[in-house]
Amino acid sequence: MNPAIQAPAAAPHKLPTVALQAENVSKAFVSGKQRTQVLDGLSLHINAAELTLISGPSGCGKSTLLAVLSGLQKLDGGRVLALGSELGQLDMRALEHFRLQHTGFVFQGFNLFPALNAFEQVELPLNHMGMSRDEARQRARASLEEVGLSHRMKLRPSELSGGEKQRVAIARALAKEPELLFADEPTSALDAANGQMIIDILHRIARTHGTTVLCVSHDPRLVVHADRVLAMEDGRILSDQRNQAPVSASKGTP
Repeated sequence: MNPAIQAPAAAPHKLPTVALQAENVSKAFVSGKQRTQVLDGLSLHINAAELTLISGPSGCGKSTLLAVLSGLQKLDGGRVLALGSELGQLDMRALEHFRLQHTGFVFQGFNLFPALNAFEQVELPLNHMGMSRDEARQRARASLEEVGLSHRMKLRPSELSGGEKQRVAIARALAKEPELLFADEPTSALDAANGQMIIDILHRIARTHGTTVLCVSHDPRLVVHADRVLAMEDGRILSDQRNQAPVSASKGTP
């Protein structure tokens, strides 16, 4: 081999982008004279474009951790960086703007407005983002189609099943095209079939949209579908496991 001709250098290994980071986070709740330490010096990072599951029993602090990472609750100590912004340095107005523009939320109780139909539920936050009416309507329609509800978009929550309500909530979050999607016990109020469908949709959103999906749940069905599983107990991360090939729940896909 001619010494003047060098073999091409190996491509550098690309490290995953960190979308969320907690550093030495502490959070306690006080009721009367009782002080309960929920998070105590917890640190972690969440990679972008993955479905990360924080699992653990009720009361272990996982919902508090989700609220802290999403900026819904203030810290007692430590710091949280989301998409490069330190949430604790933002004032209330800037924090609300950050959540509106960059995050989506899915809750156990669906949080739907009784008087609005599915299409109006999804369209509403888009109007608050300053989007044109045409773009908001187009995004709302596309998001409802993606979760398999194009034929149910004119129905109100009272006319929808539990699984359909949760899919409306997901469509509402998805229509914003958020970089971060937070899901708090999204399957606990659903039967097995609907729960499986919700899991598959969340996994697909991470895969196809490049969205960072962080889900907290004690539902064991979610474990095999997540890219990464953080097991939590008593406010601490006990284990951190990565699934090499998360299972797709394609049978339940709408």
